[in-house]
Amino acid sequence: MSNLEVHQKVQSYIEQLSPEKLLVAADFLAYLVEREDTEATSEDEHQFWENSSQISLNAVWDNLEDDIYGELLEK
Repeated sequence: MSNLEVHQKVQSYIEQLSPEKLLVAADFLAYLVEREDTEATSEDEHQFWENSSQISLNAVWDNLEDDIYGELLEK
């Protein structure tokens, strides 16, 4: 179903609602939008911490001593 078709279907449902139910629908839509924003923010925050920690981990794990130790294990 295309985006336009979904909009048209939602619009037809909206037109059938009483004013009281229309307020409920508006509250629900606001909730969905807020949740979508929160999920996006959560993903951004997760990516930030992952990138930040990677810098620290690289300092610990990517070094000459570990490279030498890794070569010894290969022999």
